[in-house]
Order: sequence, then C-alpha cells, then structure tokens
Amino acid sequence: MRFDDSLSTVLATDVSTPFGAQTAWRQLVDLVGRGRAEATMDTMATLRDLRARVPAKIRAASARALTYAAPPAPLVRLFAEDDASVAAPVLRTARLPASDWTAMLVAMSAQGRAILRHRRDLPPEVMRALGDFGPVDFVLSVDPARVPSADGPAEASRNRPVAAWDALVADLEADAAAPSPPEAVPVDESTFASFASVAQALPAVVEAHRQLGCGETAEAPAADAPGLPAAEPASGTFQIPDIVARIDAFRRQRDEAAAVPSASPVPLRAPTAPARRFQFETDADGIIRWVDGVDRSAVIGISIAYGAAGAAAVDGNATGAFRRRARLDDARLEIAGQSAASGAWRISAMPCFDRVSGTFIGYRGAARRPRADEQAHIESGSVDSLRQLVHELRTPTTAIAGFAEMIESEMLGPVGAAYRGYAGTIVEQARALLGAIDDLDLATRIESRALDLRPSDVPLAPILVRVLKDLEPLATLRGAETTLDIGYDVLAKGDDRVIERLLARLIAVLVSAARAGETIAVLATREDSDAVVRLTRPEALIVATGNSAPLAIDAEEEAAAGAPLLGSGFALRLAMNLARELGGTLLIGETRLTLRLPAAFAGDMGQASTN
Repeated sequence: MRFDDSLSTVLATDVSTPFGAQTAWRQLVDLVGRGRAEATMDTMATLRDLRARVPAKIRAASARALTYAAPPAPLVRLFAEDDASVAAPVLRTARLPASDWTAMLVAMSAQGRAILRHRRDLPPEVMRALGDFGPVDFVLSVDPARVPSADGPAEASRNRPVAAWDALVADLEADAAAPSPPEAVPVDESTFASFASVAQALPAVVEAHRQLGCGETAEAPAADAPGLPAAEPASGTFQIPDIVARIDAFRRQRDEAAAVPSASPVPLRAPTAPARRFQFETDADGIIRWVDGVDRSAVIGISIAYGAAGAAAVDGNATGAFRRRARLDDARLEIAGQSAASGAWRISAMPCFDRVSGTFIGYRGAARRPRADEQAHIESGSVDSLRQLVHELRTPTTAIAGFAEMIESEMLGPVGAAYRGYAGTIVEQARALLGAIDDLDLATRIESRALDLRPSDVPLAPILVRVLKDLEPLATLRGAETTLDIGYDVLAKGDDRVIERLLARLIAVLVSAARAGETIAVLATREDSDAVVRLTRPEALIVATGNSAPLAIDAEEEAAAGAPLLGSGFALRLAMNLARELGGTLLIGETRLTLRLPAAFAGDMGQASTN
C-alpha cells in the first residue's frame, strides 16, 4: 500500500515569495489536473489565493499543460473565471459531463462561452444552454446617461438604440398610422441593435442624405421614428412615410430577387488551393528575401539558419548545411497558419558566392510538398495519443519478455526442453516487438519535436564495431558477411544514443536484406567538416524504379528472416529523419548508402587558426 504525499508537500511549501507562489501554482494545477490529487474546497481555495500573485503568462502555460489531461470540473471552473487567454486552452479540450458545463455557464464570461460555441463535441443540452445566452453575449453596451426619462421623452427617443429590423419596421408603421410623439420607452440592455440601423440615425448620415436630395421635408410635422433624429420643420431630414416607402421597396426587390433561381451561383470567395512548389532566395544571413510561386507574406522573412523562427521552423539538415555553406537537399520546412503556403515542405538549395570577391551571398533553391514515402509517422491521429499508446504497450511487452526469460533459465523450477524452446521464441519475439515500439516512440518524438539531444564528440569506431558484432548472428543466418574499414580518428558531433540507434537500424536493414554470398561493406572516413559512413546497398534493395524506392517498402511485402518488424521502408525513413535531426543527411545511391554527420575534432588533432 502506497501513500502519495505530493499534495501535502506542495501545500507545506513557502509561498510568500513570487517564485514560491508560481512553483506552488504549477505543482497544484498539475496534481489536480492529472488526477493525482482531489479537487477539494481547500485546494481550490489555495489556487484562488495564489492566482492573484501568479503572472498571466505562467497561468496560461499551466493551462496549456492540461491540454491532453482530464482536469476535473472545479479546476475547469477555476480557469473559466480567468482571462480568455488563460482559460482558452482548458475550455477548448476539457471533457466534462453536461451537468457540470451547464452549472458553470452562468459564472463564465462571454468570451469563455464564445470559445465553447466553437466546439463540436459538446452534448446537445450544453449547446442549447449556450444558445440561451445569445442575447446577453451579443448585447451592445448602453450609456445609462442616455436612457430615456420622464423629463425628456424626445431626447430619449432620439438616442435609444434601434432594435432588430422587423421591430424597426413595426415602430415606423405604427408612427406613420398615428403620428403622435411616442412616450418614453425604457431601454432594454439585452436588445440587439444592428450597426446599419444605428448608423442611419447618425446626424452626419441624415445630413448627407439630405444634401444628395434623398427626400424633402413635408409640410405636415411627423413624429420621430425610434432611433432616428427628431424631425424639424426646416431641416430637410427624412419623414416617416418616406422611410416606410423605402423599406417596402427594398423588401419587394429582395423577394423578387429571391424568387428567381440562379443558374450558376458564384461563391463570394473561392477557396485558396494549397501551393505545391515555389522558388526562393536568401541573403547572407539565411533569411528568405525573394519568393515566387506562393504567398509572399507567409514565406518572406523565414530563416534557414535557425531551427525555429516564429511561425516557421526548419530541421537540422538546413541549419547544418548553412553553417558549412554546403548544398541543401530535401530539408524539412514547417510553415504555420492558414495560408496557401502553410504546412510541410521539402527545400533544396545551392549556396551562391560573389564572382569577384568569392563572398557568400546566400542560397537559391526550390521547395516542394513532401511525398507520402517521406513521412516516417502515421499521418492520421494525434501524435500525443500515439506516444501514450507506445508507453502502454511497452510495459506488458517487457513483462512478457521477463517471465519468458525466467522460464527459459528455469528460475521457477525444471522445465522441459520443448517449453524452454517456446520460452526462447517468446523472448526473441518480445525483443523484436520492443524494438518496434522504441522505433515508433522515436518517430513520434521527431514529428512532435520532442527529441532530446545531448551533443557531444562521439567516436564512430567503437559504435560500428559493437553494432556489427551484434548483427553477426543475423548475417550468419542470411549467409552474408560484413566488413568494416574505419579509422579511430573519425568523430561525429551529436548525441551518442541517437547515433548508435541510427547506425544500428540502418545496418540491420541492409544485413536483413542481404542474400547468401553478399558482403555488406562499411567504410567510415572524415571529409572536411563531415563524418561520412558509406554502406553497400544489397541487391534486394536495388530496384529499377529509382533510388527512393526502398523508402516505400511495406512490412507486409517482406518475409525475410530478420527483417524489421515495421518494414525496411519505415526503418530507412526513420534513419533519414534521425540524420536530419543530427544535422546530417542520408543519401540512397544506386549501389550504396551515404550517411553524413557533422564531424567533431579529435582531442589530439589541431585546428587551423582563423585569427
């Protein structure tokens, strides 16, 4: 039996300082929002006391952290009472029963109810309750000083807001039938007034109509229409019968136009189709200054020298090539927004240098939409949901593998030879499944930009020796051989765990595709500022349809022993994306694969001075 004292620990912290209050706020919101602590009255009271001392930016960050959690109703109500910028993330994604939603609608602000109106997953009774707030949420504010009183009915009738169109017509017709000054009518603050009707009552608009000859003053005085200026005998303003006649003419023309069917209705605005390609040029700082083929406002100003720049982001392939002033091949570019240029792109460019001085002046290149075989993730569904599923699969798979190992090693008692063989098969299959789960987790981390990299100087020789030794049983099973040619001075700059995963997955794909008698040669060298690893491409992966064909190989098309569980195509795409995250590239040639990673200087090597 366990006792979770996290809540009591947080409540006992010192909140007298701004830092302590912010820390306590974050921890309490996380504990309550993720169900690790109950939303008691004391806890909610503590959060309300802390809210005044926590900046809005911190509160908004806490709200965004609850996007994929299941916060209880009291915590949702607490955020709903806050500013719209703080409450929006919680109100957009919270899942509550209909009774809890309807109970908090009254205390919620108009902005909060507007956020809920844009959701399509709320129960019908909640949407009906939101509809009841329509007149209140859309009311126009009224100055109390302009509310009509018994002392000035004429002034009150001149300044009160006009009601809906039909109500205006009814008032005008009544005034025309019995022209007598109306009594003061109290203003209902929940009455909706259209901007057009209010604008017609402005003195400037009336004077403009009078100067254009839009009506003459009748000799007989008429009562003012509600919401319109009072009629004066010599002012030249509109009279009530003239307005009623104009309204009738407008209605007749509208009804006649609606009665005639349109043969080919023309939409007000055609939807903008997403662009497929565009060309661009950058300056010496890597900022795009010229673009053709797509909306300029969404692309101009994007930098390929940094991983993220506002509403756009590039991967390590682009930033690494920019630092080396090297060729840029199929780097990833993500543009946010709703324009025709938003979405995923693959950019390729060549560095340009001044012909006279040789100075670097920028890049010139083109961008295209990615192909389906260039995606190493499942496009449908939520990345966060997939990551949660991966973690849920890893736990039972690890347990199955552990129990199978205990049976195979006879830790629980003597076991027959047949059952030990079955247990060994279970262990082998469980390890393969764990490898596939790890690959899925890694792919989702790459796509959600949550891959944690720890750069260091990584020698490639020990890693390649270890990987090839682990793959010796598979090579023997396939009847193939592996060779390694590498110097111990070849170092790469990157995360050692990710580099080892990249090389292991890449070489495993090649060995599993090798045929009897084939040799997978691995050659590692250092070229300028790159650590280059060249690998022989097996004959099974050499197809006539092009160099990118192996990326489209499905797991169901492979039946070879040792083939990756998710397919060679997935493994190659994952390796390609890992290389890009490390600032390198993976190129698939006709007879070999070339992996380039940023090189690091060895400890015993000198570096030329740039002073």
